[in-house]
Amino acid sequence: MCAGAILVQNTAWANARRALDNIEARGADSITGIAVLSRVELAELVRPSGYYNQKAAKLAAFCEHVLDNHDGDLGKFLSLSLDTLREQLLAIWGIGAETADAIILYAAHQPSFVIDTYTVRLLDRLGIAPADISRKRLRETVMAALPPDLKQYAELHALIIQHGKATCRKTPDCGSCFLLDHCAHGQLQGIPGVRGVRAIPPDSA
Repeated sequence: MCAGAILVQNTAWANARRALDNIEARGADSITGIAVLSRVELAELVRPSGYYNQKAAKLAAFCEHVLDNHDGDLGKFLSLSLDTLREQLLAIWGIGAETADAIILYAAHQPSFVIDTYTVRLLDRLGIAPADISRKRLRETVMAALPPDLKQYAELHALIIQHGKATCRKTPDCGSCFLLDHCAHGQLQGIPGVRGVRAIPPDSA
C-alpha cells in the first residue's frame, strides 16, 4: 500500500499495479527487500509506473527512513500518531501531502483526508472552495467539517476520484452530472434545468 501510493504519482493505477507486480515477483515486497536492491534494479522493476528513476529513489528513501528510524518495522512506523506520522512522511524525500495522506489513510488506517486534483476541481466547481486555496487549508477545512471517520474518508476519496474521471473531468460533462442542480460551474454554463446556487466567498471556504 505504501509503495503503491508512491508509484501511482503522475500515472494511472494500472501502471502502478504492474510495477508492484514486478516487485512482488522479485520477492522484494518488504522494507528490507526493497532496501537491498540496487537503484538500477529497483528502477527497472518500477519502470511501468513511469518516472522510474525518481520513483525508485522515492521508494528507497521511504525504506531508508523506516530502517534508520524504526528498526525496519513498518508496523511500528505506521502506528505513530497521525500528526507525528504525517510530519515524518513529509520529511521523506519525494513524499508530498497527497501521498502522505494516502499512506496514512489506506496503510496506517488513520483518518487523514486526501486532497488531490479531483477534490480541488470538484469543490471549486461546486462553489464550496476556490481553486487557488492552499491544499493545506483545504484539508484542514474539510477535516474540520467532517467527523474523523476512516471509512467515510476513504469512501469519499474514492467517489470523488470516480466522479472526476467519469464526469467532472478537465472538460466536464455537466449535462450528465447528478450534482448539476447544486453546481456553480454548471450554472455558469447556462445548461437548462440548473437551479441557482450561491458560491461561498473564499474567506469562508
